[in-house]
Amino acid sequence: MFLAINEIRHAKLRYGLVIGVMFLIAYLVFFLTGLAYGLAQDNRTAADKWQADEIVLAKDANGTLAMSMIPQEEAEKVEAGKTAILTQTAGVVSVVGSNADKIDVSFFGINKDQFLMPNIVSGKAFSGDNQAVADISLKEEYNVKLGDTIKLSGNDKKLKIVGFTDNAKFNVAPVVYTTIPAYQEIRFETSGVSDNPRVNAIVTRGEVKNLPDDLEKVKMSTFINDLPGYSAQVLTFGFMIGFLIVIAAIVIGIFIYVLTMQKINIFGVLKAQGISSGFIARSVVAQTFILAFVGVALGLLGTVGTSLVLPTAVPFQGNWLFYGGISLMMLLVAILGAFFSVRTIVKIDPLKAIG
Repeated sequence: MFLAINEIRHAKLRYGLVIGVMFLIAYLVFFLTGLAYGLAQDNRTAADKWQADEIVLAKDANGTLAMSMIPQEEAEKVEAGKTAILTQTAGVVSVVGSNADKIDVSFFGINKDQFLMPNIVSGKAFSGDNQAVADISLKEEYNVKLGDTIKLSGNDKKLKIVGFTDNAKFNVAPVVYTTIPAYQEIRFETSGVSDNPRVNAIVTRGEVKNLPDDLEKVKMSTFINDLPGYSAQVLTFGFMIGFLIVIAAIVIGIFIYVLTMQKINIFGVLKAQGISSGFIARSVVAQTFILAFVGVALGLLGTVGTSLVLPTAVPFQGNWLFYGGISLMMLLVAILGAFFSVRTIVKIDPLKAIG
């Protein structure tokens, strides 16, 4: 360790470049991880808030919530530990009396007394068919305030925002919670309560005991993975991050190997003085660990600093479990790359190296 640290202190510029490269790669990996995790969460946070075990959909809906249409009288036949009726549709809204841009949202029609009712972080819960609770991102990103009235594009339906909840996005769109009769007006332009109301799903907690033949139950993990674009996005970012880790290992391995080749004469002198190949090899591995550790640590600090100044519209979320795992992988793979240099050290002939 003494030899490794002393050499780094002696050649600051040379090893500073190695740390710089490691920092840039680590920063890129951590930042992409934050973006991937944030974007993935924006697809599913509203579903995660349900804390449900399964969701019941129409069999012919192919696992898609928006395509599932279930008569409410059929939905009421489903039995489980706890059940909650869910209606969902996408929409575009604008704030009445404002020139702000239109906002893409996802409407959730729910029963207020069932477990799908979200927590309220500001304001109050809706109490009528003309009121709604919205995700806090409408306030942070679009400056929608408590008491504002939103109007649905292509529809005369208006809703007053009476409360805000947090972590409620579905398919990247902020969720607006309202009553099931209000959903009927939004989706089918039917005033009041329809004679034959339809719902999209029944969310359940506990074992489903009674299920009509034309319905199917889907595990929540399967339902989330089947959300449009979710799996493809997670796999894409996963492969990108994995390849970057491998590239980082190759780069630092090449740097260490080149530096080792430049020091063959020095290592030959050390061996001629009786210093073992094992001691020199451990020094090279320790040196690699120090360089990789400092580079990864700086990359992590840079990512955390960047996250503090990003606009709220950027779907970035840090996950320390992921960061810790990626850091460990980068350190391990970098050390494995250093073993290529160790082979060269073992084969050095002191007489040839000095001569």
